[in-house]
Amino acid sequence: MRRRTLSGLAIAACAFSLAATLAPAAHATGGHGKDHGGSHAGSAPAYKRVGYFTQWGVYGRDFQVKDLETSGAAAKLTHINYAFGNVSADGKCFTGNVPGEADAWADYVRPLDAAGSVDGVADTDDQALAGNFNQLRELKAKHPGLKVMISLGGWSWSTHFSDAARTAASRKAFVSSCIDLYIKGNLPVDGVRGGDGAAAGLFDGVDIDWEWPGSAGDSDTVHRPEDKRNFTALVHEFRTQLDAYAKSGAASRKGGHPGAKPRHYDLSAFVPTSPEKIDAGFDVPRIMRDVDFVNLQGYDFHVSGEKTTAQQSALYAKDDFSVDQTVRAWLRRGAPARKLVMGMPFYGQGWTGVTGGGDGLGQPATAPAPATWAAGYEDYKALKKLAESGTYKVHRNVRDGSAWLFDGTTLWTYDDPQVLRTKTAYIRDHRLGGAMFWSLDGDTDDGELMTAVDRGLSRR
Repeated sequence: MRRRTLSGLAIAACAFSLAATLAPAAHATGGHGKDHGGSHAGSAPAYKRVGYFTQWGVYGRDFQVKDLETSGAAAKLTHINYAFGNVSADGKCFTGNVPGEADAWADYVRPLDAAGSVDGVADTDDQALAGNFNQLRELKAKHPGLKVMISLGGWSWSTHFSDAARTAASRKAFVSSCIDLYIKGNLPVDGVRGGDGAAAGLFDGVDIDWEWPGSAGDSDTVHRPEDKRNFTALVHEFRTQLDAYAKSGAASRKGGHPGAKPRHYDLSAFVPTSPEKIDAGFDVPRIMRDVDFVNLQGYDFHVSGEKTTAQQSALYAKDDFSVDQTVRAWLRRGAPARKLVMGMPFYGQGWTGVTGGGDGLGQPATAPAPATWAAGYEDYKALKKLAESGTYKVHRNVRDGSAWLFDGTTLWTYDDPQVLRTKTAYIRDHRLGGAMFWSLDGDTDDGELMTAVDRGLSRR
């Protein structure tokens, strides 16, 4: 996934850079680099709608869990992936208040007043769970079918995945620590917050966002040739321990009700578009036995760090990365269509100093475009205003399913509702598992992109 280089602790910790996934091109700072598919029979809607909620978005962006309710997005989502959980140097899931590494304050310590709370009730000084975790719990109470997943890793926090997955013993210990922290909800004590079972019942599964097994990722991320084998074993260890915990009865005692049938914990992974990265790190037929779905990288095909402008998320493209190429690459390697969830960007990649004339695409550029949070990366809600300003012209390649803005000097490549309608038709036509979005804070206040996807997937 991608990461954002916003400012502050949360941002550094969680910037997803997907483009690096892709190849020679440098990754961007932004969200996922972030995909999905079908679930167990009788337990999932026809299509998954998976949105990433960024831990750090509650700061400078002031995007709160409550905004998912007021925008109408919560009612249209099937899954919220909470980005991110980190992996320590000793191969364990952990949290705390460690600048650039963990942010317990945002997760479960920070109190919300009545105006900022989903249920309209202010947090008290003595409750064990506050922050984003408590607000997500309140959101689930309003939407009983909504699932919340903890997403582990991302571009910046995949550093220690290879070490954690290296041996059978390390995998077992790693997965056990993640289940203890997030599924059992045993949070570290921070004043009155946290404690055993403080977040029990909140998380409905785990999303593995290792970027990338067997291939280079962020500059400090370890990767080894044996990562492919170890990733397969890690996925199986997660499936084994999640199922064992569900069957133990403890899951219904913590957050469920006595006598309830064992719950199923979802397991997903964020996976790349590059065929080279797929082959280096993913034994597709074997991991597909254990995951409920995978989230396909559907953006950052090209990023603003490159010297030439290009599409970042086209549905089709000749001799280039595209959504269709990604889907076909996974199908050819044995992935069931129903377990493939198409990633969609709620942001754009931008360049300035564009020369060469024409519509700006495929032309030299001097630098990433100025933007609100990070150069070369802009939320859809800001790009919509540019499109409506009269200064930029909206260009489309209807055949390829892509759109971009160009004012003669600055170009932004992005998805708007028209592009997303084309992509949702593709999901229906190819019987894929659904759609995923990086990230929910990039949408408009009234959830314009989320609504476009929901309507597109709801057509028969």
